Amino acid sequence: MTRSVTYLNGLIFDGHALLRDHALGFENGTLAYMGPEDEAPASDQIIDLAGDILCPGFVDLQVNGGGGILFNDDPSVHTLSQMASAHRGLGVTAFLPTLITDTVDKSQAAIAAVEDAMRAGVPGIVGLHLEGPHLSIPRKGAHDPALIRPMEPADLETLLQAAGSLPFLKVTIAPENTTEGQVAALTEAGVLVSLGHSDADYDTCRRYIAAGARCVTHLFNAMSQLGNREPGLVGAALASGDTSAGLIADTVHVHPETIRAAWTAKRGPGRIFLVSDAMAVAGSDATEFHLGGRLIKRKDGVLTLADGTLAGADLDLLTAMRVMVEEVGVELLEALQACTAVPAGLIGHDYRFARNCDLVRISPDLTRLVAAEIKV
Repeated sequence: MTRSVTYLNGLIFDGHALLRDHALGFENGTLAYMGPEDEAPASDQIIDLAGDILCPGFVDLQVNGGGGILFNDDPSVHTLSQMASAHRGLGVTAFLPTLITDTVDKSQAAIAAVEDAMRAGVPGIVGLHLEGPHLSIPRKGAHDPALIRPMEPADLETLLQAAGSLPFLKVTIAPENTTEGQVAALTEAGVLVSLGHSDADYDTCRRYIAAGARCVTHLFNAMSQLGNREPGLVGAALASGDTSAGLIADTVHVHPETIRAAWTAKRGPGRIFLVSDAMAVAGSDATEFHLGGRLIKRKDGVLTLADGTLAGADLDLLTAMRVMVEEVGVELLEALQACTAVPAGLIGHDYRFARNCDLVRISPDLTRLVAAEIKV
């Protein structure tokens, strides 16, 4: 029996454009129509969007935890399921669970957990992001300096094997603890190498970009800054059209005027995209959690260690998008793309209205969203 549903009277975002006066129709969970409202075929059910935005959902390439649990605490299918559920409620339909600097055993457990989760069909997980441990201690941020170390041949082999078994692998590294040859080998294997947590100078960063690095992790945070005589990693990220850069748009990690300047200065085709850098508290009412035995406090939308060091973000992508529109001055279409199609393209994720896709309905003022499923 055919069951059809049609959405109309809103804005349809397909990753490329915001379509006005258009309808979106599904039959048995499959997209059957996307076109002018007045030409939409008859449907079993009509859903009035009342001016809301409808899209396939957010794509987040940096998710450390959610639903009260941190991936580092227990890299398992259970943890990933809990994270996926928490972030689905925040509008995220595709994400990279992120393991920050930890032991060799924990990294291997994270790889195995994502492999198992993919086999189990846990929704929303599209790969893995390993943020460390091959970072710079002076730019460690909340990462445990005792676990930061150079990339050894055995580490490289583990990553190369993971690249072959996972749907996608992103690795954040610093030039201080890796070589250009290692970056080239990872890139050749299909790994998205991202520069971050680094104090490297501009010329060094450009060499690593030439070796294959195509991304920068949380632009401006935990990296060498843009200076008058030394552009640093920030300058390299903005000047290189080959790279894209994640950004935590919560007004805490980066000032809106700084974001505006970077947004204007970024050389393409690489783009700036939004990440939540979400921790265990995402999608929960928790006011604190532990990271590697260290207490992290949540207060007024900020997560900090006891010494005041920022420890991830208390942020969701809808809020980040609202910051971009209202405080940075970015057009709504660009803000939407920055948390959907741009990161999706970076990891080769097919961002479109597909069969049995999960949808997100967003209010015009960007203050609320509702997750919806088109399934049979």
